[in-house]
Amino acid sequence: MSMATTTVRIDIGTLPDHLDRSRPSVVAEVVEAALREGGIKADCSDLFSHIKIDLPTAQLAAASAVLVDLQLI
Repeated sequence: MSMATTTVRIDIGTLPDHLDRSRPSVVAEVVEAALREGGIKADCSDLFSHIKIDLPTAQLAAASAVLVDLQLI
């Protein structure tokens, strides 16, 4: 049985000022760590123009709350 996944993409140009837009790989690590602290197993990576976040669809609501706290959405 495979688990459904959701991909969230966040444009690097829209990142809030407290995150370093010039270092997207570091931003991806920060986001992944924050999600992990929230109990969400996500895989975050930077893809030049955006941060890509893959996570279990069942954890989308919890992940959204973390992303709001980080001012990403």
